[in-house]
Amino acid sequence: MIRKNRPRFSLRTAAALGLIATVFLVSACGKKQDAPSPGSASPAADPRLKGSFREDRDGWAFVHLQGSPREVGFQHGWHLAGEIDDVLKTMAFYFPQSAKRDWAFFREAAERMFWPKLDPEAREEIEGITEGVRARRPDLACDRIDITALNGWIELAWYYIPYLEDKAKSGSGDNKAPAYCSAFVAVGSYTADGGVVMAHNNWTEYILGERWNAILDIVPDRGHRVLMDAMPGYIHSGDEFVVNGAGLLTTETTMSQFKGFKEDGTPEFARARKAAQYAASIDDFVRIMTADNNGAYANDWLVADLNAGEIARLELGLKNRRVWRTKDGYYVGANFPLDEKVIAEETTFDPKNTAQSVCVRRSRWEALMEENRGTIDVDKAMAFLGDHLDASTGRPADNANTLCGHVDSDAKGLPEFSWAPYYPGGAVQGKATSAALAREFKIWARMGHPCGRDFGAATFSAARPEWAWQIPYLKDMKAHPWTLFRGQ
Repeated sequence: MIRKNRPRFSLRTAAALGLIATVFLVSACGKKQDAPSPGSASPAADPRLKGSFREDRDGWAFVHLQGSPREVGFQHGWHLAGEIDDVLKTMAFYFPQSAKRDWAFFREAAERMFWPKLDPEAREEIEGITEGVRARRPDLACDRIDITALNGWIELAWYYIPYLEDKAKSGSGDNKAPAYCSAFVAVGSYTADGGVVMAHNNWTEYILGERWNAILDIVPDRGHRVLMDAMPGYIHSGDEFVVNGAGLLTTETTMSQFKGFKEDGTPEFARARKAAQYAASIDDFVRIMTADNNGAYANDWLVADLNAGEIARLELGLKNRRVWRTKDGYYVGANFPLDEKVIAEETTFDPKNTAQSVCVRRSRWEALMEENRGTIDVDKAMAFLGDHLDASTGRPADNANTLCGHVDSDAKGLPEFSWAPYYPGGAVQGKATSAALAREFKIWARMGHPCGRDFGAATFSAARPEWAWQIPYLKDMKAHPWTLFRGQ
């Protein structure tokens, strides 16, 4: 079924979103398409595939998985074998240039630090993924350590490597934990029906983010059902946009300029997957995420408990954590930490530097929440994710200061991380849901820039030859329509 209506706006709302001056952004949002009900299972005869299937919709690979951890993993690997191989090859190409480490480094670190800390279910699922890949594509060389390193690449590239460099310089190393992604959660008097609304857009390098295109619908034999976006090969979401069968919604944005890593802690990806499958309340989520925390992928987590009608923000560092909770209000994420102890003891973030992208985007989020108080719904949430108003100037822009980031168009780059001018990175996809949708296991998702603008790799590389080295792994990134996905 095709929904032909676009997000609903009054002129006042459109002005607030900065869209009147950029009409092309509104028209680019296109139509939202309701993905058809999932079809039949794979025709393959292997009994481990029973009940699983894959459907491709608007740039996404929707994959239904069910059974034991090993069965879930096998189905995942079989249905996404080609994509997993592509992701691994891309990382092996990209990291020697971007992280100054080859894939062998990532494998060694993952095998030494991460694999021993995984619980039996996570190990079984990862081993199942490798078995599924090899069953579908015997020509592919992929093992459990490849998949473990794939799941933990953010922790290794953005936290472990800076930690090693900091140690080598006796604590004087450069600290550049990432400063991107935009998200919010709201409830009570801020939303149109009083229920929860949550949305998130994923910012990362285009070369990787254009491959973050799986929607996994997992029915495990233990724990709660999970619906989440993911990179192929992930056992977690990665940007942690999750709906589970207990009525818990989660997402995150990274904590800007964080420093810290615990080599013998449990990796974030393992804790995040455990929370997705087993948490039934905000307290459960906090308990699971803080247990044996390794400090990597230090996030401000946004959480909603549909049963309690409550939302929360968990700011989780390595040494410190803080939780805010409410049944009437909102929390926004744009990579800015809030707790004074976290800021002082675990980051180099300067909240007084309001010119930073994270501060500008925070200001824009807060303005949108207040301007739209009492009317926020999932349609507005999707529009927010594609917003192009730079709050530092009050004008529409294509840069790192907007909620829908386009660093590839920004002459200053994203200095809070390490992206040079015109770096090919920014918002690569978006997701949104509401309490009413989540109870039916539904989420809206858009692959590509949430504003609807396409990215052309060849055109960009010709204009910015300094980034042409990413070709041929840097691909076109088409902005597909918003599409409604639902669990089977």
